[in-house]
Amino acid sequence: MTTDLRPTEQAAAGDDGATTFECPLCRRHVTASEQVSSESLEPDLVSLVMANTPGWQAGRGLCRDCAGRFHGALQYLRTHEAALETPGAAILPTPVRIGALDEYRGRGVTIAFLDSGFYAHADLVEPQDRIVQYVDITNSRRRREDIERPDDSSWHGTMTSVVACGNGHLSSGFYRGVASEARLVLLKVGHMSRIPHENIRRGLDWVVRNQKRYGIRIVNVSCGGDYAASYLSDRLSQAADRATRNGILVCAAVGNQGHLPGHPVLPPASAPSALTVGGLDDQNRLAFAGYEMYHSSYGPTVDGLQKPEVIAPGIWVAAPILPGTPTAAQAQLLSHLAGAREGELKAIIQAHPGVDSDLDAAAALEPRLIRQLIGAKLKGGNVISGAYKHVDGTSFAAPIVASIAAQMMEANPALTPQQVKRILVRSARRIQGVDVDRQGWGVVDPEKAVRAALEEKARGALGGAPSHVA
Repeated sequence: MTTDLRPTEQAAAGDDGATTFECPLCRRHVTASEQVSSESLEPDLVSLVMANTPGWQAGRGLCRDCAGRFHGALQYLRTHEAALETPGAAILPTPVRIGALDEYRGRGVTIAFLDSGFYAHADLVEPQDRIVQYVDITNSRRRREDIERPDDSSWHGTMTSVVACGNGHLSSGFYRGVASEARLVLLKVGHMSRIPHENIRRGLDWVVRNQKRYGIRIVNVSCGGDYAASYLSDRLSQAADRATRNGILVCAAVGNQGHLPGHPVLPPASAPSALTVGGLDDQNRLAFAGYEMYHSSYGPTVDGLQKPEVIAPGIWVAAPILPGTPTAAQAQLLSHLAGAREGELKAIIQAHPGVDSDLDAAAALEPRLIRQLIGAKLKGGNVISGAYKHVDGTSFAAPIVASIAAQMMEANPALTPQQVKRILVRSARRIQGVDVDRQGWGVVDPEKAVRAALEEKARGALGGAPSHVA
């Protein structure tokens, strides 16, 4: 990609007299030398920018940083052209959405997940099984083979773990997580109906006890306790702090109650040491322009702490559908119908009776009406394909940040939890017009975070003084 650095009419003089440019995508003020003329970009890249940035016109240009991100996204999409033919391919993969560096995938890092239940999904076990341990805190008799069969409580933990660490096996690599080569430890701490406060504490303590055995560096907690409590007396919050002192990053979802009075932040997300993650609505776009908040919970906590520290996509997140369930059967049928010719629709529906009662009832309608119904059900069910749907909640924002932390630890294994947290905070980007209380330090920037981790490593190799750890 060539770069034309000619200034445009948007250039202006900064405080020091130097010419600056406000990027119309990320709204950052950069030096004129960081400005990229749209004439220097290939037409497909210009089209991609326009599609993701309403109101942007080619003559306005953009900054070098944004141009690089769009170039990387374009290359990713070209690599997976076949996947773009699926009905829901308009949902962008997480690594592309957040601009994650492709060369770091969490290699050598183990992430523990605390959740209601799990399933050994193909994106985690094919072609290589990366689940190194499964533990059921609620039933010591359960073993690894129990997650070979899905049950009612399996879906949430399956989604959180695959969002972070899935390799996209069922989508030819298209819908992979950022830490697609990390190892996993899965801890069941409750059921679909309820995850008790004390069980989460027990799960965190298990992680600390078994940290060295499995090489656990990160624990993702996409569930919250039963009540708000001070970390001075709450055992769950103290367990999170204990994990951090033992070198384990606790990445916790802040919750989805930002629209309610009080918008409470519950343990362990309220613990001082936890890296607490809120949700962003990026409109399923690549650009920073037009970002909005998801309805995340936010502080202050009962101890007066401000939470969350950072935010990440909390909606339009590609996640797996639990195989062997009625939802999976419906998604597979809808995906099949979406790619079929109109003359084939009736026969396909009749060949799959009982999968979807609405489709059964519509089999005698005209093909165009059946096609309308298929489109409505794909949209209403958030169906991407027969294997994936898009989901929302800070439960999925947290594992995205955990996967970025795994990238950072791959790049620099010497990082402490405090250093990871500090780097993510310092490299985050604030959303204009949104209260600091709701967004913390802003949207995570994985590329900058990984590069900062590498810089920290280089300083250590050169014998330089380490950066201050907050």
